Amino acid sequence: MDRRADAIAAALGQGGEVAFVRAPGRVNLIGEHTDYNGGRVLPMALDLDCLVGFRPRPDGAVRVASLDAPGEVGRWVEALVAELAVEGRAPAGIDAVVASTVPIGSGLASSAALAVALGMALCRVAGLELPPTALAEACRRAEERATGVPCGPMDQLVAALGRPREPLLIDCRDVSVERVALPPGAVVVVADSGLRRSLADGRYAERRAACEAAAARLGVVSLREATAADAADDPIARHVVSENERVVRMVAALRSGDLEAAGAVLTDGHRSLRDDFAVSTPELDALVERMLGLGAYGARLTGAGFGGCVVALGGRDLAGRVSCDPAVVCLQ
Repeated sequence: MDRRADAIAAALGQGGEVAFVRAPGRVNLIGEHTDYNGGRVLPMALDLDCLVGFRPRPDGAVRVASLDAPGEVGRWVEALVAELAVEGRAPAGIDAVVASTVPIGSGLASSAALAVALGMALCRVAGLELPPTALAEACRRAEERATGVPCGPMDQLVAALGRPREPLLIDCRDVSVERVALPPGAVVVVADSGLRRSLADGRYAERRAACEAAAARLGVVSLREATAADAADDPIARHVVSENERVVRMVAALRSGDLEAAGAVLTDGHRSLRDDFAVSTPELDALVERMLGLGAYGARLTGAGFGGCVVALGGRDLAGRVSCDPAVVCLQ
């Protein structure tokens, strides 16, 4: 347990033994803006996580505090209690304190890590055992309830199921999950642009609405059903269709150990997000070029865009090169 555990225990004060649960943030290697289109994604859990210390309380009250953002977790707690009740959680009291190492607004799914970790704690005190996929779905609904922003299943599934260095191939059409190991010697670096973003600012919802409109124009239920020929003249659809194919290519490259081919997929994905889907920024573009200049096989923005982080793939020496570059803030 890390130093956060001591701070959490001190914040909870006297009153009995403190239990801990954690859920990781994630970096999406490839498959951006495909999850809510019923497509494929390839995210991976990070070493960064949300840690929750908790203990039951006898009066049925639910009290949760955050060491990172005091006063900001109330809407999440209310939403989680409501959605977990749908899954059979009986009312049960809890005192809990949250501390996270996943930067807010970084595009690394800090909200999903928070929701899943809190959801685990709320289930534990109520004696409810949910399969990880059911917990993830309840937390996805809770995020929509708390933020008013519709979201796909990717982030919560990684928070519930993910392990470092083990990307998850998720087919969001049927929510099937398959584990894909990184080749020996592969290094994934996450670098922070310093530009913060929020799903609630409207731009994410605008892109989702644009995808729905594109599907309607093409006469398909979702862009997962569209073909490359269908999408050839529609930049929004073209990104989603080509991104789904990039996920397939990335999985094949990782399984064959071809890091250069996998890197090329990343960089191609960034161009599509920049030119077709229009969610990149000058800061993200510059950071991608910086990572390529440091010897990465490929790099791209990760997350919804408009800020946040860049993910890069390289060999064993990449992490050392990045850590020695004062212009790059490396998170992993």
